[in-house]
Amino acid sequence: MTPENMIEIRGLWTTFGEVVVHRDLDLDVHRGEILSIVGASGSGKTTLLRQMLGLEQPTRGTVKIFGVMMDGADAKQQAAHRNRWGMLFQHGALFSALTVFENIALPLREMKTLPDDMIEDLVMLKLNMVNLTPADAHKMPADLSGGMIKRVALARALALEPELLFLDEPTAGLDPESCESFVSLVRTLQQALGLTIVMVTHDLDTLFELTTRVAVLADQHVIAVAPVNEVIGISHPFIRQFFLGARGRRAMEVLRA
Repeated sequence: MTPENMIEIRGLWTTFGEVVVHRDLDLDVHRGEILSIVGASGSGKTTLLRQMLGLEQPTRGTVKIFGVMMDGADAKQQAAHRNRWGMLFQHGALFSALTVFENIALPLREMKTLPDDMIEDLVMLKLNMVNLTPADAHKMPADLSGGMIKRVALARALALEPELLFLDEPTAGLDPESCESFVSLVRTLQQALGLTIVMVTHDLDTLFELTTRVAVLADQHVIAVAPVNEVIGISHPFIRQFFLGARGRRAMEVLRA
């Protein structure tokens, strides 16, 4: 069966002055998969992610999410569709002046339709989903470890029960134990909630553990989109360097073990 596309990108160009970052780029994201985007520094990974989110507009080309071109939708349509996805930024992007509770409650309050008691119940549910306790709700971001910040940010990203989740370097800055725990959490939630996930990462362990398909950005476009074991067989300088270097071989050995 042909998979359902949650995201469709066609003929996308991104230019900054005379610098071309993306040239005639096409990409599909299938419902229920975890698609990882990899590429060298400057290849436009995060820019592409921001274009999917509607935070940046491509120079030309189209980006459709849930079958709708966001730049052609009115404000009401855009808001309705944005409630169907969540975003985990690289460093968490928690509001430092708000407690853990208020950070997670923020997207729920912005809906302006939920009573306070329901918001409280939902926040506590999300905390439990990411393996945090009710006592953690009263903490400030400055009091949290790196792993806890990621979990709070993930709880906030899941506050509105999204179908689609974007992760930008989700394990960056975490020690190996926290990284392994967070990856396990993401895998469990993805399976339990049926999430479609788009992830930008340079961490090979995370990529091998989670990815359904990997999209490789190089030479200004997507040169490959396939499961990891198929991508590593493609002859291209970046693929050889990224997947078949010392780090890649170690990650694959750990995965096989």
